[in-house]
Amino acid sequence: MTGERYDNMEVKDILYELTNAYGVSGDENCASALAKKYLKKYTSNVEIDSFNNVTGYIGKWEHGKKTLLLDAHIDEIGMIVTYIDDNGFLKVGSCGGVDRRILLASQVLVHSSITGERLVGIITSKPPHLKKGDEGKKTPEIDDISIDVGLCADRARQLISLGDRVTIHSETRQMLNDRFCSKAMDDRAGVTAILWAIELLSREYGGNLDDVSLPFNLAVVFSSLEEVNIGGAKIASYRIDADEAIVVDVSFAHTFDAPEHKCGKMGDGAMIGIAPTLDRGLSDRLIKLGKDRNIPHQIEVMAGKTSTNADAIGISKDGVRVCTLSIPLRYMHTPIETVQISDIQSVSTLIFEYIKGGSTDAK
Repeated sequence: MTGERYDNMEVKDILYELTNAYGVSGDENCASALAKKYLKKYTSNVEIDSFNNVTGYIGKWEHGKKTLLLDAHIDEIGMIVTYIDDNGFLKVGSCGGVDRRILLASQVLVHSSITGERLVGIITSKPPHLKKGDEGKKTPEIDDISIDVGLCADRARQLISLGDRVTIHSETRQMLNDRFCSKAMDDRAGVTAILWAIELLSREYGGNLDDVSLPFNLAVVFSSLEEVNIGGAKIASYRIDADEAIVVDVSFAHTFDAPEHKCGKMGDGAMIGIAPTLDRGLSDRLIKLGKDRNIPHQIEVMAGKTSTNADAIGISKDGVRVCTLSIPLRYMHTPIETVQISDIQSVSTLIFEYIKGGSTDAK
């Protein structure tokens, strides 16, 4: 990915393109290919493995240096076709934690592995006039819904294969106050933050980073399967064997109907994680860096697991010092996940400054 178009891209341009890409868990090919193109601007050493993880090695790798891993997951939630009935309606299962409350009457895209096309479908909804008693008041189970693709059974089976993925049809939109909503902010916003941090490094060191000696041996992973079993991060972190890792994901941003003490605030910057499963020293260094460099940040305390890739990376091989940086996000696991650009930039700047300064602690 070279040329003036990409050289002049800003954070929101990267975010827009990535979030509109398709990549449900286990079928991340399109999103992974796009992320690889972005990384190739900075390094020639980029690969996509058999599990759709995108891995890039940034700068000169030198013996005796610590290895820092930056991770964000590339997959998005969606559904998977499990059955086509004799009327041509599709039955589906969940790929990740789909919010079932928003499914009825939603427009969807069925990603056909047979034709490579995206087929428009509708999740069926019984008219209120035909409902009786309490019917329709409960949130449907995923097994209860059907998708109408406008085809008879024979034609549907010619175009759609069992195992094809389904996404809610929702294009990325810019809102007021430099906010964006999309089906896949979780976690393409994190991928964007890491890419922008590398862009800042590129501007600092003058372009392609292949021959640049950075304070760390730096590995970037855009990992697959996070929404189903965090499998991509397990595989990639074992291979890289890092000393430290920063996992970038999204976390809950406050809304009027959510408990304030359990949420971050949009516009207040990166959420620096503190948890029993995270390395407190790394968290403290990021907090200090945020204060010293006047980078907007806030603290996110988790009582147990983080429910991010950090849970897998931290216990990879003989252990990795790991911390999370999260982007405040509203309406998680819906087609309107919402973030603010300044929060992504805060995460990027923290990572950039951390890499420049290097680590002072031994493993």
